[in-house]
Order: sequence, then C-alpha cells, then structure tokens
Amino acid sequence: MRVLVTGMGGVLGTRVAQMLEELPEVEEIAGCDFVPPRRRLRRATFKRIGVDDRDRLTEFVVDFAPDTVAHFGIYEPDARMPNGEAARATEACTVAALGAAGRAGKLERIAVRSGLEVYGRGPGTPLFPDERAPLSPTTPFGRSLLEVESIATDVARRHDVPMTALRCATIAGARAPSPLARLLRLPAVPVPAFADPSFSFLHHDDAARAMVEALVRNHDGPLNVVGPGATSPWQAVRLGGRLPIPVFGPGWSAACQLAVLAGAPVPPHVEEVLRHGRVGDGSNACEALDLGFLHPTQEVLAEIFQWATVTPISGVSRAEEVA
Repeated sequence: MRVLVTGMGGVLGTRVAQMLEELPEVEEIAGCDFVPPRRRLRRATFKRIGVDDRDRLTEFVVDFAPDTVAHFGIYEPDARMPNGEAARATEACTVAALGAAGRAGKLERIAVRSGLEVYGRGPGTPLFPDERAPLSPTTPFGRSLLEVESIATDVARRHDVPMTALRCATIAGARAPSPLARLLRLPAVPVPAFADPSFSFLHHDDAARAMVEALVRNHDGPLNVVGPGATSPWQAVRLGGRLPIPVFGPGWSAACQLAVLAGAPVPPHVEEVLRHGRVGDGSNACEALDLGFLHPTQEVLAEIFQWATVTPISGVSRAEEVA
C-alpha cells in the first residue's frame, strides 16, 4: 500500500500515519497539510502545503501516485481555522487531492472523514440515524461534509474503487482541537433552558483506528463511527464543575457572542448539538471494521476536563522553569 494522508499535520492525520507505520503491508506513506505534525513519524514523509496552493498539492499527489487515500483534509469550523476559511480549505483540499490521486492512475481505495452532521437535525429527521437515513444537513459544516462525500463518491465511481465515508460523532479528546470541547471548558456554559438533548463523542484515537481499519479491510460505503453511550449539555456541564447558563430563543445569539469573547467560538453545528443533540447508530461500523473497544462518551468527556486542569509545580525557581 502506498498511502496518501491529507491533513497529516492535525491530530487525526498524525495518529493515522503512526498507525500505518506499524503495518507491514504499508510500503510508503506521504502526507501534506498547512502545518507540520507535532509528533514524531518514523517512515512517513510530510510536505507542508498551504490551503490555497492547489497547484503544489496536485503536483505532490501526482508525483507520489498513491493507491490508497486517507482523507483528513477536512477542517472543522473554529477548530484549527475560522468558520468561513475552514469550508473553503476543505473544498479546495478535497477537489485537488482526490482529483490528483485519480489522475495518477494507481488509485485502489479511498476513505474520507465525514460526520453525523450530514443527517441534519431538522423537522422529521431521525433522532438516532443509521447509514440508511436520509442526508439533510442543517449546518454549513454538515453541508461541507456532504460535499466531501459527493466528491469522493464521484472519484471512486470514475475509477471503480471502494470508498468509505466515516460519519464520525463529535471528535474530541485530550489533544484534538474541538470547538465543542473548548466551549464546555469555559467557566460558564450556555445550555438549553427547557431541554437536555443527548449527544455522543468519539475519541480521536478511535477515529484514527476506524480510518486505518477501513483502508486495510477495503470497506465500501458509509459507516457511522460513534462512541458508546451519550451525555447531554446539563450533564456535561455538571461533570466539569462548570456553571450552566440556561438559554432559550433569541438568547442563543447573545450567548454565542459572549462565548466568542471568552475565546470559544460557537459555530452553527456546535450550537445545534447543544440545542438539538447529535447521536447515531454506530453498530455497523463496529461489526464491519471489528473495532472492539471504543472509548465511552463519558470517558472522553472526563478526559476533556482533565486536560483543562493545570497543576502548579511547587518548589521550582523561575530560573529552573526557563531552563
């Protein structure tokens, strides 16, 4: 396998590259992103390419000629870049990378990161969708993910190769940049005044493992990847020892603006989680990919709050800290 990992500079892309390095059937790994990986990679090679530099990205992919693509060039709004810029970068990376991989002539399989956001939370949408549920995204991020799936499906059909869309629950953990996790770590968190909808998390290591298994098993078709269990806004805030601020109606606009001032922007898909929840049936993925243990939602939530705790080191001088 010659594997291209887009978005390799992010937590998910780096973790996937590390896992692929351990597999004897993987001959070569190459990746790209607008920032370099923050963890050591032994066999994988990395190319730093800006999100607007489609020509360099296309040239890089064609020269590498991958037979396998792990597409993590999906930029969640307000995770690693601002809302509007994230959608533009996602579209540019998807079109350039997948198109170039197809033109290189060696393509055998594709797997892309997607999300439960593609099902939407509008009137009549199922509360617990499986992969057969209609796709009707109700946020810009959901529409961006559906466009990624459409582009990948088109490339896969033209080259007659399998394509897996991993529709992940909200990805979070100690190292994964997540606007929802960032919001929950604020001292005071907006919550629905008259509801407490359920939502699930997916640990970043589990998301990476699902991607690797989808590639190795050559799976074809969409899969919901969801951590066991669920939480809710009120429950999450209480677990983290934060102050819940009940909000309803037009008060959500003001609450989101205050959160921005506090350093935690609230893109529409995160507001949707708080107000309407987001869960899904992940049983097919566990069976098809033999995922076994997945971190429960409550465990991921506990890790989010543990990561936010800073323990001062006593008895250390300022000079020693600097050294």
